[in-house]
Amino acid sequence: MPPRRVVSRSSAPGPVASTSTSSTPAIAASASAALADAKGKARDEASGFVDAVQTLWTNYREQTAPRLKLIDSFMFFLMLTGVLQFIYCFAVTNYPFNAFIGGFAATVGQFVLLGALRIQCNPDNKSTFPSVSPERAFGDFLFGSLILHFFVWNYLG
Repeated sequence: MPPRRVVSRSSAPGPVASTSTSSTPAIAASASAALADAKGKARDEASGFVDAVQTLWTNYREQTAPRLKLIDSFMFFLMLTGVLQFIYCFAVTNYPFNAFIGGFAATVGQFVLLGALRIQCNPDNKSTFPSVSPERAFGDFLFGSLILHFFVWNYLG
């Protein structure tokens, strides 16, 4: 804000008359230039973010194995299910609280088991898991899922 000059000083109450200096147009011009520069930078950053997301999506579609895409889609479904259960619990009701806890635990547990399956089935991780075949990893996943759902079923009553 430009400095103000006081025109008169009186002891009477009321508004004080003041004028601004002649530098106001220069400040306004520099502020509008700075605003335009900031908008340009924001547009460039947004464009860079959009380009990064498009590159990520293109590489995912081209380089990810179909088996892993299937696991990823199931993981996405489980994530949406967990979010919807959580929203329903707070927005509508959590009356049978055991049902909410059991369902949410089943969703999170299944998500974790799928994450382990995805890591073990990824061909890029073959050196990390040399003795685990994809069939063995799937068998471990099924066994873990059965145990998880057994505990959830018993928790529900």
